[in-house]
Amino acid sequence: MVTTIQIEEKLKDKLDKLKVHHRESYNDLIVRLINSFSPNNFDKESLIETIEILSDPDTMRAIAESLEEYEKGRGIEFFKLKKELKLNV
Repeated sequence: MVTTIQIEEKLKDKLDKLKVHHRESYNDLIVRLINSFSPNNFDKESLIETIEILSDPDTMRAIAESLEEYEKGRGIEFFKLKKELKLNV
């Protein structure tokens, strides 16, 4: 069932900044946030780091741009990069 909720514009703006990608739905965003902060996954340091990353608009924008580039087929696959750079990771 789909429903409508009312939120303040300020909260909507904050949610928009937390989106991994501009096409991410609010439903997917809320599910992701709830899952990442569930009691089973609770680790205070990890939670603080996650909040810091999610609160940084530049980092979130860079992640979104990288995802867009990946979706367009640009970039190099990790195993190819490892081979090219002769990394043992």
